[in-house]
Amino acid sequence: MIDSKKYIFTFLITSAIFATAFFASTYFSNKRVAGIKQIQDNIAIDILSSETQFDLLKEVSCSNVSDSVLSQELSELGEKLSHTENERGTDDAEIIYLKKYYSLLEIKDYVLSKQLAAKCGVTKKPVFIIYFYSNLGDCVDCEKEGYVLTFLREKYPELRVYSFDYNLNLSAIDTMKKIYKISSSLPAIVIEDKTYTGFKTAEELEKLLPDTLREVVATTTVSTSTKKRAE
Repeated sequence: MIDSKKYIFTFLITSAIFATAFFASTYFSNKRVAGIKQIQDNIAIDILSSETQFDLLKEVSCSNVSDSVLSQELSELGEKLSHTENERGTDDAEIIYLKKYYSLLEIKDYVLSKQLAAKCGVTKKPVFIIYFYSNLGDCVDCEKEGYVLTFLREKYPELRVYSFDYNLNLSAIDTMKKIYKISSSLPAIVIEDKTYTGFKTAEELEKLLPDTLREVVATTTVSTSTKKRAE
């Protein structure tokens, strides 16, 4: 009788522990999903806003064009996406949904910048890098290439880097892959409409960048040094 009560008591305690763990896991999972949904809603608003921005910017004079108004948005959304992807995993349905939204926003910014460059001439032409990667374990150099591109983007503020998941099932990305003849040989980088495959060091990529971009950085560096000496 005593043994039976002991077993029943142990069973109840064990069941309570499992139930608590289950409900706690469900609660926090739902909280994370709610957070993801909020980010999705914010991105949806950003995309709708960008559509309006495109129409407005198409009408401005070239003297009023400085930089894409979406650059900061892309940076912030990219950080949110990267953080969420690390938490949820690359095969999570919510993450895939988010990446599609983000990729579309990147493409919109790229197209707008190209249109403004064509309208306003060479002096306003930005420099683009389009980067295709894979995080399925079939591209050993993709993560390392990502760090290289982050370094270049910090060194050259005028440089715009757009990153796309090669395996993302999105027709707009498929179209870009066809335009730039991107195969499964990754990492793949597009600079000045020319495609390069395989890992590239920072030095190798810098040699592929237009001289005008390096001249801007050199001029900025000299101006900063002169200002510091004057102070």
